Amino acid sequence: MKPAQTFFFKVAHLIKKTPRGKVATYGQIAALAGNPRAARQVAWVLHSASDKEKLPWQRVINSQGGISLPRYGGYELQRALLVKEGVKFDTADRIALARFQWKPKVTKKDKKKKGQKD
Repeated sequence: MKPAQTFFFKVAHLIKKTPRGKVATYGQIAALAGNPRAARQVAWVLHSASDKEKLPWQRVINSQGGISLPRYGGYELQRALLVKEGVKFDTADRIALARFQWKPKVTKKDKKKKGQKD
């Protein structure tokens, strides 16, 4: 499998793992997939495969806690889906990442892959 395909599948898997009521940033997904500088590629995966892969695309937001889609171009739908999941927005229409950002548990297997000790 080519590296680009591997990255694509890792990104799709991570987006699917993001739980209801939580969000992840483009950069966070990229880093967890093994390429912390590939946030734009995460956006490409979302754009090209959300329907086909049944990705919960609404759970991926920008690093400032905001929705990157333009108003009247998907913004309202993404916001409504997140609100329906229990995600709260502040008066500036931002999500408090300290409260709502997904923090996946790191397993011993994950640590071994990265060469970390317990």
